[in-house]
Amino acid sequence: MGTTTVSRVINGGDRVSPETLERVRRVIQMLGYTPNQAARTLKGHRTKTIGLIIPSIADPFFSNLAEAAQGVARANDSLMIVVTTSNDPRTEMENLDVLVRHRADGLLIVPANSQSQMLPSLIDRIAVPVVAIDRPVAQSSIPSVVCDNFRGAITGTQHLIDHGYKQIVCLTGESTLYTIRERMRGYRKAVETAHLPCTFETTVKDYKSAEYAIKSLLDGPNPPDAIFATKNSTTIFAIEVLQALNVPVPQSIALLGFDDFELASTVRPSISVIQQPVEEIGRRAAEILFDQLLEERKGNGANPDHSLHVKLQTRLIRRSSCGCTPNQAGELRLTSAD
Repeated sequence: MGTTTVSRVINGGDRVSPETLERVRRVIQMLGYTPNQAARTLKGHRTKTIGLIIPSIADPFFSNLAEAAQGVARANDSLMIVVTTSNDPRTEMENLDVLVRHRADGLLIVPANSQSQMLPSLIDRIAVPVVAIDRPVAQSSIPSVVCDNFRGAITGTQHLIDHGYKQIVCLTGESTLYTIRERMRGYRKAVETAHLPCTFETTVKDYKSAEYAIKSLLDGPNPPDAIFATKNSTTIFAIEVLQALNVPVPQSIALLGFDDFELASTVRPSISVIQQPVEEIGRRAAEILFDQLLEERKGNGANPDHSLHVKLQTRLIRRSSCGCTPNQAGELRLTSAD
């Protein structure tokens, strides 16, 4: 048996008969042989590592996304290295450089700035597959997996309108992010279609800023009767502030947020949300990446075409904070084409 056959078995068993494959693997196991990964890397083999670049591991959305992607990496005998950017484009570039220098086989990235001209230019220069998660890279064919933020925001806002609320404020921050802009756009579409006033409060970044914003709104000439919060942390700040101010929810002001969170169903009142399929986003993105790696191994090259821009549907989870009674509570699945 030649060294070429043994090498093929070690590298996945391509073009080796099942009988030979089994015989070589038994010998490898008996000898306790382990390939030298560093030496194989120097020879141009895969490192069996992928990189995941996300804004934060403290945010449950991104930690759940990472866990889902890691499951796919593990199933493909690969290690996933996670780095964070805090949505800072400079940190993002530094992380990309580190992962490329460490010869990651492929990259999953939540872009800090979807409109960046530098990011697609850099990705085009690196010789590994890249898949964008949660936010696409504008004006590029880089594959992406996102949810339909625009449609989800329309449905959430429309649900508040259907309850009869007339002064619905969009409580938000980080309004330069793709996801937040899409949710703001969906909110605007819903209220303008209903001929209601469009009110944005875009200064929320922590509890103190949420407290100041909500107090100012309540003391203003047209206090809101409902709040649409554009991300889970903003929703949490809002309910904490309203409870501290002894403002009854939903009797005096209703609340509906974008993104579910762990205690949303157990706090009182329970919080109505637009729920993203976070595990599916992470899983689908990782599967696309490994599909591309497989194509490269077969010699076909990566195939980052527009058909790989996947947009997943969201769900409206109806709880008490929007004004739904217990027998109305439940979920409503939204439709969205890939």
